Amino acid sequence: MSASIGAANTSVVKDPKLHFKTFNGLNNNNNTCYSSTYSLLLDKRISPFSSSSSSSPASIRAVSTPVKKEASVETKRSKVEIFKEQSNYIRYPLNEELLTDAPNINEAATQLIKFHGSYQQYDRDERGGRSYSFMLRTKNPCGKVSNQLYLAMDDLADQFGIGTLRLTTRQTFQLHGVIKKNLKTVMSTIIKNMGSTLGACGDLNRNVLAPAAPYMRKDYLFAQETADNIAALLTPQSGFYYDMWVDGEQFMTAEPPEVVKARNDNSHGTNFPDSAEPIYGTQFLPRKFKIAVTVPTDNSVDLFTNDIGVVVVTDDNGEPQGFNIYVGGGMGRTHRVETTFPRLAEPLGYVPKEDILYAVKAIVVTQRENGRRDDRRYSRMKYLIDSWGIEKFRSVVEQYYGKKFESPRELPEWEFKSYLGWHEQGDGRLFCGLHVDSGRVKGVAKKTLREIIEKYNLNVRITPNQNIVLCDIRPSWKRPITVALAQSGLLPPTYVDPLNITAMACPALPLCPLAITEAERGIPDLLKRVRSVFEKVGLPYNESIVVRVTGCPNGCARPYMAELGLVGDGPNSYQIWLGGTPAQTSLARTFMNKVKIQDLEKVFEPLFYSWRMKRKSKESFGDFTNRVGFEKLEEIVGKWEGVPKSSSRYYLKLFTDKETYEAVDALARVENKSAHQLAIEVIRNYAASQQNGKSQ
Repeated sequence: MSASIGAANTSVVKDPKLHFKTFNGLNNNNNTCYSSTYSLLLDKRISPFSSSSSSSPASIRAVSTPVKKEASVETKRSKVEIFKEQSNYIRYPLNEELLTDAPNINEAATQLIKFHGSYQQYDRDERGGRSYSFMLRTKNPCGKVSNQLYLAMDDLADQFGIGTLRLTTRQTFQLHGVIKKNLKTVMSTIIKNMGSTLGACGDLNRNVLAPAAPYMRKDYLFAQETADNIAALLTPQSGFYYDMWVDGEQFMTAEPPEVVKARNDNSHGTNFPDSAEPIYGTQFLPRKFKIAVTVPTDNSVDLFTNDIGVVVVTDDNGEPQGFNIYVGGGMGRTHRVETTFPRLAEPLGYVPKEDILYAVKAIVVTQRENGRRDDRRYSRMKYLIDSWGIEKFRSVVEQYYGKKFESPRELPEWEFKSYLGWHEQGDGRLFCGLHVDSGRVKGVAKKTLREIIEKYNLNVRITPNQNIVLCDIRPSWKRPITVALAQSGLLPPTYVDPLNITAMACPALPLCPLAITEAERGIPDLLKRVRSVFEKVGLPYNESIVVRVTGCPNGCARPYMAELGLVGDGPNSYQIWLGGTPAQTSLARTFMNKVKIQDLEKVFEPLFYSWRMKRKSKESFGDFTNRVGFEKLEEIVGKWEGVPKSSSRYYLKLFTDKETYEAVDALARVENKSAHQLAIEVIRNYAASQQNGKSQ
């Protein structure tokens, strides 16, 4: 069987007119050249690489550069590529597997259900067998969640999940613990409440990020509109999702005409003519694909970790004019395989605002045609760009785009924005950002959130930092909402440890099959230990660093952008990454491997003590580690003999009797803090309120 990984129903044809372009590709350790016959064009498909304007149906042209030198030898493909090819657009054998009495589905169906927004999992804490369940992930461009959808998800979590909702680092919900027989009920309920899980996982464009703040500013509104349009442009069109879960009934809103026009445009050979999937074809993309849209200064979306980063550029009056585009970011890697790595996106160019959908489509098609499909470890677009270089990549994209990119516009410095606390939207209403530890909405907080959202008919947004924003709040509602939130433990950001504000963790154990060690379940204790070391070395309570923890090297919580990244590399063991910055603009590097969880203080203490003693004015921990250098830091850790007794100059003896201490300690444990942390926090807030001339 001859199969195309780009165009449907094409084969390799020996023709003297057929000219293949080759590239050295992504070399494995054995230096064998990767090449491909994925991208032959037949009949009506136009080649942007051909110098001839002829479009004769008899001519066959190669669109992509990677080609086998010997066309008679079949290109190696990963198993997933074969599953996709044989699936009838992501239907078979999933449609049959869902009807069996088994609690799980087979290997091919497990890969295909990802495109529908679900992963098969089992509880790894259990012994003596496997209890299978499914995680469902929604797709919410910009993190927007309607009142109707939030209430539906809250109900589904209780009725069919594990009683919790998880907010993800890509502004979506994850619903864990759904058993196979309930999948159709849960999926159809989400769809009928104007939600979707289509494309939340799988080899296609994932959820498109944008700032969660509901500001009524032209640039923010335009960024969110653009994110919505990109998400619509790259949504699968073949109907497999609705066939599977609502028997073919379509629940879709009308698309903007500019989206339909951009999708159907084939003037530069981007589409599969007469295909059910004009952009994706039968094979979709080589791997996952991630896009974020934002405005200048606002890096709440971790812009540089995406395959495509899009930044709104405005004129002096705040009117959007176009976009800077960045390409090639990505976090995933594999332990002990040095040819895999995290990478930051780099500038591609600038496009006027009316061209953004065509430019994004051209980039996606370049990856579709040229990304590796033989080894999924190297299938992300970052490896294609790393192999080709940005100049060659830009040149190929421009041929699909049909224009030259302009030089990127100069932008101001980036900063991380959490949007926690109360803010004015700009339309007379307010929004309130709430910190949610590791994005896990549960217990009393879950019940209270539902009551507030239902009572006031609020829409919400999920942030890329696993938090939630309540939108469209009337000023008269602020006080009762604040009281209700505080009573459930959802406190204003001034009452949350600064370490927790920027920390993130992936779910990891017990349900993630890839996890090597703990992340979400372990991060509360890890943050307390970091705070204790801060106190021990004399760092003040308002000092903070960006801490991110993942249970494996895939990087779902983006640990490679953290000032202190902990990446699981063995049971109860972490790889330590240092060098990210608070604004998420620098890539961290590996500092130490195989650090046992009980030995972390042996690394933390000398690092944090050195930072306190040798930092420049207002120098962040990440900037400090980069300036000093890893060689010197390793020497400091190796020679560490403990904190000098005079170091804890910020420590105050707050408790003169055991009874007071025990009472404060009991209250502190409710908030996962030490008695000293809570006492300092209360004193600090009281002092601040007195300085402001009012009582809190």
